[in-house]
Amino acid sequence: MTPDQSIAELFALNRPLRSLEFFPPKDDVGMENLRNAAAALKRIAPDFVSVTYGAGGTTRDRTAQASAILKNEFGFTVMPHLTCVGHPRAELNDVADRIHTSGFRNIMTLRGDPPKGDTTFTPALDGLRYASELVTLLKARHADFCLGVAGYPEKHPEAASLDFDLDNLKRKIDNGGAFVTTQLFFDNAAYYRYVDRCHARGITVPIVPGIMPVLSLKQVQRLATMCGAALPQKLATRLEVAAENTDVVELIGIEWALTQIRDLLAHGAPGYHLYIMNRAKSALAMAAGLAA
Repeated sequence: MTPDQSIAELFALNRPLRSLEFFPPKDDVGMENLRNAAAALKRIAPDFVSVTYGAGGTTRDRTAQASAILKNEFGFTVMPHLTCVGHPRAELNDVADRIHTSGFRNIMTLRGDPPKGDTTFTPALDGLRYASELVTLLKARHADFCLGVAGYPEKHPEAASLDFDLDNLKRKIDNGGAFVTTQLFFDNAAYYRYVDRCHARGITVPIVPGIMPVLSLKQVQRLATMCGAALPQKLATRLEVAAENTDVVELIGIEWALTQIRDLLAHGAPGYHLYIMNRAKSALAMAAGLAA
């Protein structure tokens, strides 16, 4: 199995990287839809793609299957996600070994959300409580893993303060994190402030902005609440005027995301990561917009 190139090596090329995030479908029909989306998105040649991981490992097999399809059938450099939720250390080591044997060399390293119905995170018996511990475990198991970690421009919802959150991020980087991908945001000023604060803490790895094109007002309101992302009034007003006209809402969402990306690249961002929800249409539209 030919190993993937390290994403850290891609960042060393000193050009903006473009990445996409897929989530593993729940059934075979969804997996075929993922294949169709991947075939369409192959045209825009992302530098790498990531595949999410369900709470408590609920999508573990599907994550592995989707990652294999994207790597072996489409030739993408794939970064599977891995979380601490529901896994004892021995099981995490086993998952890490299988990921490595399959040729993957990049992992998005996350604590993970509590299983559905739980409101607080509880580590598994002999499990890990923090993503920083997972970074340590993975680097000890396979030193050639390139590990991405998550950053929160507007603070992790569970963090007591932004300073506390930045302390956690610094720990993840010090333990072996190679780059940061941020939670989604809709106001670039939040990202710029965050990068400045990270640099002041001695965090010098690439900090990749995470962008999601809005598909509906309800979606963005729900995500803003879940992720702690502020919804700019200008964007909210436009979406309210569009009401339930999905085509217009999608156009607004794509244009807002395009404006964000252009501004981010103009200000030296190391690239951008698109949360596309397995929807090729919006990603292709943005790629066309950026090519214009």
